[in-house]
Amino acid sequence: MTPYTQKIDNGKIYRTFSPDVEDEELKWHQDLKDRKVTILESGGWSFQMDDKLPNKLQIAEQIFIPKFAWHRVIKGTSNLVVEIEEYD
Repeated sequence: MTPYTQKIDNGKIYRTFSPDVEDEELKWHQDLKDRKVTILESGGWSFQMDDKLPNKLQIAEQIFIPKFAWHRVIKGTSNLVVEIEEYD
């Protein structure tokens, strides 16, 4: 079970995280590919890379996440919606 709902359209991944998700489900993790994440709805959520302080997400912000980099999201007050592009 994942802490988000997802759809794929034209090779892009769209994920929605609900503020109802349990904190324990939002764990530190790594991805197998480089990713560019664009924030479509921020909902007061934050993003944190390993060894960095969390940053509040802003609509239209783009974040590059290198493969195998530890990171996580921190729950906000309404939905977080992101668009993800993956690269080899």
